[in-house]
Amino acid sequence: MPLLELSGVSVRFGERAVVDEVDLAVAEHETVCVLGPSGSGKSTLLRVVAGLQETAAGRVRLGGADQRAVPVHRRGVGLMFQDHQLFPHRDVGGNVAFGLRMRGDARPSCEGRVAELLELVGLPGAQRRAVASLSGGEQQRVALARALAPSPRLLMLDEPLGQLDRGLRERLVLELRGLFSRLGTTVLAVTHDQGEAFALADRVVVMRDGRIAQAGTPLEVWQRPASEFVARFLGFENVVPAVVSGGVADTVWGRIPVPAGSPAGPCLLLVRPAGVVPGPDGLPCAVESRTFRGTHVALLLRAEGGGPGLEAECGLAGAPSPGDRVRVAFTPSEVVVLPPEQPPGSAPE
Repeated sequence: MPLLELSGVSVRFGERAVVDEVDLAVAEHETVCVLGPSGSGKSTLLRVVAGLQETAAGRVRLGGADQRAVPVHRRGVGLMFQDHQLFPHRDVGGNVAFGLRMRGDARPSCEGRVAELLELVGLPGAQRRAVASLSGGEQQRVALARALAPSPRLLMLDEPLGQLDRGLRERLVLELRGLFSRLGTTVLAVTHDQGEAFALADRVVVMRDGRIAQAGTPLEVWQRPASEFVARFLGFENVVPAVVSGGVADTVWGRIPVPAGSPAGPCLLLVRPAGVVPGPDGLPCAVESRTFRGTHVALLLRAEGGGPGLEAECGLAGAPSPGDRVRVAFTPSEVVVLPPEQPPGSAPE
């Protein structure tokens, strides 16, 4: 039995379904990240689990128990928000101990638990520090310690690293993953940042318009997006209509080899930039732009025969310049056959 189970959960604001018949299960000790653009319903889903948002339909179960009549403070969940919501009039120790004091823990046990958690999150001995004196990263650590203090059976994170700069965010997401693994914490997090989700999660759930568009391990979702929406949300732009037959796809960019076993017929074709490679007899293109990405150069190509821009990647050495003419071929392992475009208003795949 999963620790958390959502069955047919819907939330409506007027006539609009913000969350639409969502089924989701989170196993004990699993970290699940719900990913999606603004307005996809991911934060509303988190509020439903916490008991902060009423549902129009469906059930939420924690440990097999229906939570419909269970108030927020009795659900045994921890919630950490993007803006941390620390109490400015309390010092660090007072913030971390808040949940413990609310449930009536004795002062000596509170002090021991606070010291243990501050050590765990990398702020040993910070009990007497003022919240105003903390950096953004330190405030995030205090908020995490406060959420963990009552030993919640489920920890929920709402854009936990959204206000931090990129370098600090990348460092802390790795620390969080290691921390949750050591503690055996069950985590449900929401974010719009796919890099953060893929680094943190055991499983990623992509939402669109209140529904789940795809769920799977980070590797599964990244390698095999289930639809054009998921592919483009993950940053892949090389998506064109195609017709598959005999192991190749006819596209505006010519005939592109597809992975063995790909279904025949009309589809959308995703070509990852890494699969657009130099080839002496390949598609002739002009280089429109190049962008340095640290480990590689991103190219925007324009096929001489027309069609949308074609994104490609190449090494730092010998990268072509804007205006250069190149020929490119396509690597089948970097090609994904997607279902045909859905008509407006239809349910996502």
